[in-house]
Amino acid sequence: MAVLSTREKLAILSDAAKYDASCASSGAAKRNSLKSGGIGSTEGSGICHAYAPDGRCISLLKILLTNFCIYDCSYCINRSSSNVKRARFTVDEVVQLTLNFYKRNYIEGLFLSSGVIRSPDETMGEMVEIARQLREVHKFGGYIHLKTIPECAPELLDAAGKYADRLSINVELPTDEGVKRLAPEKKPETIRLSMANLRSRIEEKSEPTMKTKRRERFAPGGQSTQMIVGADQTTDATILKTSARLYGSYHLRRIYFSAFSPIPDSSAALPSMKPPLMREHRLYQADWLMRFYGFSEQEIVADQADGMLDLQVDPKLAWALANRGQFPLDVNRASREMLLRVPGLGTKAVTKILEVRRYRRLRLEDVGKLCASVAKVRPFLVAEGWSPGGLTDTQHLRQKLVPKPQQLSLF
Repeated sequence: MAVLSTREKLAILSDAAKYDASCASSGAAKRNSLKSGGIGSTEGSGICHAYAPDGRCISLLKILLTNFCIYDCSYCINRSSSNVKRARFTVDEVVQLTLNFYKRNYIEGLFLSSGVIRSPDETMGEMVEIARQLREVHKFGGYIHLKTIPECAPELLDAAGKYADRLSINVELPTDEGVKRLAPEKKPETIRLSMANLRSRIEEKSEPTMKTKRRERFAPGGQSTQMIVGADQTTDATILKTSARLYGSYHLRRIYFSAFSPIPDSSAALPSMKPPLMREHRLYQADWLMRFYGFSEQEIVADQADGMLDLQVDPKLAWALANRGQFPLDVNRASREMLLRVPGLGTKAVTKILEVRRYRRLRLEDVGKLCASVAKVRPFLVAEGWSPGGLTDTQHLRQKLVPKPQQLSLF
């Protein structure tokens, strides 16, 4: 095989990493290298593929250590039987790339995943060594996220948690049946055991020690996971049920959904078409409702006969339309829990409403200043000087609230 340059490896392995979605840095410890004499920090808005409130694009070096892999998962472009160009970084190459990119202000941290080459322990050992060198040798204070391998030895997971801000273990697919059918070399029970062990270690290290009375540093950003959506016939109801179980069992910081993307020379067991990206978006919205708005997974899909989320309207609006008997709510009297169920009102808007109404009664115009769309709020609220009357129960309310199709411009 021809020897590849670092630039060629970077082109291959950065492209191969695009299927990993879990790269947000929320929850990372605040750290600045000015005191240590090193470089890098996690101060500010964090590191992720997003825009900060001030408009800055926050980025990190997101690569695979290698796209060689001993596993033959049907849905993976890097599976062992896939005819793709292969590459592998050395430990020193990843360390130097991270430092050089940071010094040039290209990145603010590292997201490192990998295919499994030769054995899980060997691959995970190299990933841990990269994090160790960055932290201990180069005093790197930036963000590090390691995508860990469930089958590796527990001591390697312990070492990874010592150096990384966040660890993630992929559950791959929403159901055990899906994993066994499309990734038969991976064992769902092994994945769950690794996630449980990681949760235990995070909780254990969060307690102050008897000697120093200080908490040991161990993956302060917690753990996350990712599941592929649309690679099998699993419904959104099942996906949300799995998500609720994962949050409850392993105290995950975040679950990421990745829409299945058809790959060359794929198995006949896989669909030939990718699912609509809106499905992935709706699942994220539903996940948000479960985590921050007090909804259960049963409520979100209770009125969907086929177990699939409505792609035309967001899950909160779909729930409100199916439960109009609970509306309209008096914005000046309703509880926080119920206000969070009003379409168009986010957590910040509800908090502000509760603060302001202690001093005066709110009008609909006041609520409109706190939310993105007063048109979505209007049918579900009573305010000072405003009552929706029969608007809440009108037959064509859904049509009024669904965004109208727009003709795209060709130029």
